[in-house]
Amino acid sequence: MEYNKVIAVTGLPGLYELLSSKSDGAIVRALDDKTTRFVSSRIHNFSHLESIEVYTIRDNVNLVDILKAMETSTEKLPDEKDNAALKAYFGKVFPDLDFDRVYSSDLKKMVKWFVVLKANNIEIKLSEAAPEEEGSAEEEEVVVAEKPAPKKKAEKAEVKVKSEEADAKDPSAEKPKAKKAAAKVNDSSADEAPKAAAPKKKAEKAEKAPEEKPKKAAKKKS
Repeated sequence: MEYNKVIAVTGLPGLYELLSSKSDGAIVRALDDKTTRFVSSRIHNFSHLESIEVYTIRDNVNLVDILKAMETSTEKLPDEKDNAALKAYFGKVFPDLDFDRVYSSDLKKMVKWFVVLKANNIEIKLSEAAPEEEGSAEEEEVVVAEKPAPKKKAEKAEVKVKSEEADAKDPSAEKPKAKKAAAKVNDSSADEAPKAAAPKKKAEKAEKAPEEKPKKAAKKKS
């Protein structure tokens, strides 16, 4: 088994081999008892050991650096339940650890994980990028470089804008509109002329009416 396939699962003790991933979780095998099970990603989180970093008084280091130091050290592994012994052990094996941010529970985990890795004869080392993956990355860069299509669209858009500007500047395009507007104004004034003359007829009728009334009154007296 390779080190890059080993994961830690929150809420579950020990380490696991990642067998397959699914949209809702993963199928894992415990390194302690070799049991296989499905673990839901809705309840648990997965962490590859090679992606875990540890706080130090300088820059963070990968967990591999701590495990390698433990592997080469001649110090005896401490009792996991003795917090003072854990801190004293790591103070000798990796004195740059930031013990203000690396708690006793973290030190205990590292000791447990080291024991499990050694019991399963797993070589502690980071995985290197495969040649195929590097080649695929280069192909992706080539694809990104070969994208002149958007330029053609931009040229079409500029041509359209220029044609609209040309139409706006062309005085011949505005003349017909001006003529129609003038014709409309003349027609509307022609329509309003009879309406203005109508009140005069009503006024003439009103003037004739008082002259006819006295004639009817003269007939009754005779």
